[in-house]
Amino acid sequence: MNPKQFLDNLTKIHPGEAEFHQAVGEVIESIEEVYNQNPQFESVNLLDRIVEPDRIIMFRVPWQDDEGKVHVNRGYRIEFNSALGPYKGGLRFHPEVSLGTFKFLGFEQIFKNALTGLPMGGGKGGSDFDPKGKTDNEVMRFCQSFMTELHKHIGPETDVPAGDIGVGGREIGFLFGQYGRLANRFEGVLTGKGLSWGGSWIRKEATGYGLVYITQNFLQEHGSDMSGKRIAMSGAGNVAIYAAEKVMQLGGTVLSMSDSNGCIIDEDGIDLDLVKEIKEVNRGRIKEYLEKHPKAKYSENRDDVWKVKCDIALPNATQNELNLESAKMLVANGCQVVAEGANMPVTPDAVHYLLKNKVGMIPGKAANAGGVAVSGLEMSQNAMKLQWTPKEVDERLHQIMFNIHESCLKYGKRPDGYVDYVKGANVAGFLKVAEAMIDQGLV
Repeated sequence: MNPKQFLDNLTKIHPGEAEFHQAVGEVIESIEEVYNQNPQFESVNLLDRIVEPDRIIMFRVPWQDDEGKVHVNRGYRIEFNSALGPYKGGLRFHPEVSLGTFKFLGFEQIFKNALTGLPMGGGKGGSDFDPKGKTDNEVMRFCQSFMTELHKHIGPETDVPAGDIGVGGREIGFLFGQYGRLANRFEGVLTGKGLSWGGSWIRKEATGYGLVYITQNFLQEHGSDMSGKRIAMSGAGNVAIYAAEKVMQLGGTVLSMSDSNGCIIDEDGIDLDLVKEIKEVNRGRIKEYLEKHPKAKYSENRDDVWKVKCDIALPNATQNELNLESAKMLVANGCQVVAEGANMPVTPDAVHYLLKNKVGMIPGKAANAGGVAVSGLEMSQNAMKLQWTPKEVDERLHQIMFNIHESCLKYGKRPDGYVDYVKGANVAGFLKVAEAMIDQGLV
């Protein structure tokens, strides 16, 4: 396998989808050695098969606003690979998404789900609908229209979507209600449900908690822990808020958070209760933090979160948010580990710089797998018609993140002792999917 030749061909077949090309490139670079050592992969043309989705579903979503005006958005579902189980991956409602966005996210999801050890394939979907500024009734009408088409393609043993950016508990509720009306069944077809109707404890917290658990595993591998550590992070959504919560429980200090308008830096430590009030209760902007903490700093340049002197960096906002210059700043300031809370938030040149300087670099498919892990646990609870306690779910999540860390160590440790977590995660996930695909024949 020649990585450059393969990626050149991929770009011709899938033009104009830079994020998808980037995600595939990272995996190809990591698995080149193990792929070439196993001729059976090439004999069944495994790479060409694994980068092509099983199917791409696109559809029109008409809906009516409160003034009676009819709008039309586009819906997507990428069912990428089901070698390990039903397609599993979130729905994202955001005005800037595209087919390439969902192909990138769906491809990443294949290996992320494989790393959890749970029986889940990879998929992703959503719409260019923007829920911001919409009333509950407008969001409900959109979700009902969206599910009217999507319900034909999903099911608890086929494809089980979850939430993602722009799709929280409100949207999952509306989507689930419409599915039940159309299918005339109450079943675990979505995850992230309410606790009283099939949901799991700590699903909302899971991605953030899992991110901190695997970072703690990294620190313990290096003879340390979270206590006393200074953490720079971006984002102010579920991932960032609950990562910050777990960091504080373990004795660390969170110094920064951000949203799409700018970032705050508080050297005294972020007041998380205030951030929760601003973002979860009032759905406000992070700049409002200064009204009660005027000594904190605010900047419209979100890159400023990475200029803080820190031990740990957690990019939790969006793809390609942490660039080479920011990586250089983190290294200069003594950052020990960067763990991706978002999907592919560190640019390729920044990743290479961090690896070159032997900073711990834990990729999103490993670091932010906690969310889909608890989604998988929710599927298990639904199948057994029961609900585990918060303690039981948290213990399972903790074990899954520990197992992912061990897989990264197994496949990523270099002869000099440095662990390339990017390579380790990609190789571990790829080998599991590759074995299943070979076992199941040409499908």
